[in-house]
Amino acid sequence: MPSFEESLKKLETIVEQLEKGDLALEDSLKLFEEGVELSTACKKELDAAEGKVQMLVKQRDGTVKAEPFLTGK
Repeated sequence: MPSFEESLKKLETIVEQLEKGDLALEDSLKLFEEGVELSTACKKELDAAEGKVQMLVKQRDGTVKAEPFLTGK
C-alpha cells in the first residue's frame, strides 16, 4: 500500500494529466477512477490523523492528556 505522500503525489499527477485535456475519453475515465480511489484513501488517512489529534484532550487544569484513539474497526 502506498504511503499518504505517494498517493497524494500520484493524485496530483493525475489531475495535471486530466487538466491538459489531451487524453482519449477511455484513458481519462481510467485516470479519473484511479484519482477517486486515491482521493478516498487519502481522505481516510486524513480523517484518522484528525481523530488522533482530537484525542489530545485539554483538561480542566490546563494540562493536555492523551486518550486512546478508537478507530471503530
